[in-house]
Amino acid sequence: MTLTTKLILIAALILSIIIPFGYYLIGERNRKKYKRAIGTNVFFFFGAFVITSIMMFAGPQVQAADAAAASSSLSTGLGYLAAALVTGLSCIGGGIAVASAASAALGAISEDSSVLGKSLIFVGLAEGVCLYGLIISFMILGKL
Repeated sequence: MTLTTKLILIAALILSIIIPFGYYLIGERNRKKYKRAIGTNVFFFFGAFVITSIMMFAGPQVQAADAAAASSSLSTGLGYLAAALVTGLSCIGGGIAVASAASAALGAISEDSSVLGKSLIFVGLAEGVCLYGLIISFMILGKL
C-alpha cells in the first residue's frame, strides 16, 4: 500500500466513524445520552486510530531512496498543513476575541465616551493574535 492510499484509508475510516456519532450527538437532548454518545465517539475514534496505525506500520519496508523522497515530500506537505492550521486557528481565535472585546467596547463607549482609547487598545490586542499566527506561518513557510 502506498502512503497516499494509507492516508486516504485513515481519513475515510475516521470520518465514517465521527460524522454519524456527531450527528447523533447533535440530535439528542438528554444529558445521559450526550455522555454516552461522547464516550462511544471517543472509543471508536481511538480504536480507529490504533487500527490504522497498526496497518500503516505493518506493511513491507521500502527502499532507502524511496523513503528519503517520501519523507521529504511528506515533511513539505506537513509544513504547508502546519502553516495553514496556524493561520486559520489564530484567525478564528482572534475573531472570537475581537467579537467579545468589540461588543463590550461599544457598550462602554455608549455609556461613557471617554473610554474610547482604552477600549480600542483591547480590540487591537485581540487582533494581534491573528497577526502573530500569520507571522508564525510565514516563518514556517520560510523553512520549507
